[in-house]
Amino acid sequence: MKLKQLEGLLGDLEQFSNPKVELEQYPTGPHIASRMLFTAENSYGDITDKVVADFGCGCGTLSAAAALLDAASVIGFDIDPESLETATLNAEELEVEIDFVQCDITKLELKGLIVDTVVMNPPFGTRKKGADMEFLSAAMKVASKAVYSLHKTSTREHIKRAALRDFNAKSAEVLCELRYDLPKLYKFHKRKEVDIAVDLWRFEPR
Repeated sequence: MKLKQLEGLLGDLEQFSNPKVELEQYPTGPHIASRMLFTAENSYGDITDKVVADFGCGCGTLSAAAALLDAASVIGFDIDPESLETATLNAEELEVEIDFVQCDITKLELKGLIVDTVVMNPPFGTRKKGADMEFLSAAMKVASKAVYSLHKTSTREHIKRAALRDFNAKSAEVLCELRYDLPKLYKFHKRKEVDIAVDLWRFEPR
């Protein structure tokens, strides 16, 4: 599947109708989601025929991208039942098979399930300090091949140090810097939209 085709299909997905600020729910736009998964597959072969988990999957954009790129199976995990309802409808609309599981990522225990690749757009940790690191720690325990994750560019050094020192990463590489277009979703947002610089990381577990 070509990048433009993937981006087009993801652009039709439903997003949060009632985003929850405490969960830092922001949609992963089709531009970023398509590039993230397309790179994971075309540069590293980490999606097609692989078991892919989407941590904090929200409305399932990254899950859908993985399924469209012919992952062997895709599992989306999220704590919010409302988001998972939307994600399920999105999967049905695209006619792709995705399993969705309601759970707290920080308490995740996957017994006997081998996950090749974890993809995620975790909370940036602006509402709950360290939430981004909790997600990364959980992902590194689960993935056997690679973790793809988005983090604020301003946290780059901190992320790299923690991944290599604390989370047993064999490598931690910024693949590219992207502009995350943050729409005005919450009352405290002053501007209509704001651009945040984010890094697309690829972590390899030991």
